[in-house]
Amino acid sequence: MLILNRSPDHCRPLEPSDAEALGERAAADVARFLNSRPEHRPTPLLALPARARELGLGEIQVKDEGQRLGLCSFKALGGAYAVVRLALEEVGRRLDRPVDVARWRSEVARLIAGGMTFCCATDGNHGRSVAQGAALIGAKAAIFVHAGVSAERVAAIAALGAEVIRARGGYDDAVVESARAAERSGWILVSDTSWEGYERPPLLVMQGYTTIVAEALSQLARPPTHVFVQAGVGGLAAAAAAHFALRLGEARPTFVVVEPTTCASFARSARLGRSVDAEPGPPTVMAMLECRRNSLVAWRVLSRLADAFLTVEDEDAIAAMRRLARPLSDDPAIVAGESGAAGFAGMTRAASDPQDRAALGLDARSRVLIVNSEGATDRERYRSLVGAAPGGPR
Repeated sequence: MLILNRSPDHCRPLEPSDAEALGERAAADVARFLNSRPEHRPTPLLALPARARELGLGEIQVKDEGQRLGLCSFKALGGAYAVVRLALEEVGRRLDRPVDVARWRSEVARLIAGGMTFCCATDGNHGRSVAQGAALIGAKAAIFVHAGVSAERVAAIAALGAEVIRARGGYDDAVVESARAAERSGWILVSDTSWEGYERPPLLVMQGYTTIVAEALSQLARPPTHVFVQAGVGGLAAAAAAHFALRLGEARPTFVVVEPTTCASFARSARLGRSVDAEPGPPTVMAMLECRRNSLVAWRVLSRLADAFLTVEDEDAIAAMRRLARPLSDDPAIVAGESGAAGFAGMTRAASDPQDRAALGLDARSRVLIVNSEGATDRERYRSLVGAAPGGPR
């Protein structure tokens, strides 16, 4: 279902704090951190001309975050960056002077960070990023996972040296438990979702995601006319929408947020004109997007900058995974997890529906950008859904 953004906030300017956190200057801070990491490489932008012709579009470009920093997910950009920033701020307080984010390898930084513990809740990928950030700077990490997090994803978090703690209930319950543990134990909570009175760490996480847009704009011959980005708590979608708007102004692309039908908090919020939880529903195969409560900051941004909200079914996501894995003609194969393929699924559905196509202005001149937000972070699950082992470009 496509819902156009009729919010009274639509097209209003961003709050100054959001603009500062998600603009060019902030993206330059992230770039300095990434450039200090020898393993960092920009992820590829992959053109799908045959698929674009099939759907009657001018271009389809996929930013493949399945190849990001060894974690196979865009979340490698957020949690690790936020952990290092917060640790270095504590170092700066102890030294009574600011410490640049590129100085995270210094002996004094690691000495001070060694006494700090960072924690979060995760569906899998954010927890790996927080654990990686803690490992980089010599801190400890405690990661809360709910029952739906697969054994493979839990093992990947533990392999980074983090303590893994099982929480009862789903993702939103794990968020509550991690926040309580942080307050009780003096840990530093680095959540990728925000709520009243808790915004700065999630904004730092989102700041890391601006790298995706900054890289894409440098890789594209021309800016996109349309962008489809999936949302769980909404950090990626909000960061992308904000950075496009701040970089391109009136020339910003039409921005579409894609969610699973069974947990579409942003689509429901758009219908009601205020931030609300998703209605109760069954689990979705798009496990990384199974969040029934959206981030306060993400809604604040997307209520202004998202042009439409689109829901997709589980079968749409699985079909998208298979289409990306088995490309048309000479298009490249792309390994996309069930959540990573959701934006592509939304774009395919909208482009194939005459009413949605007209509402979004999709035509043969449209230049569409998709973000494959994750690769096969659970290889067994990928194999069961796609019918083959993960392949494609690595």
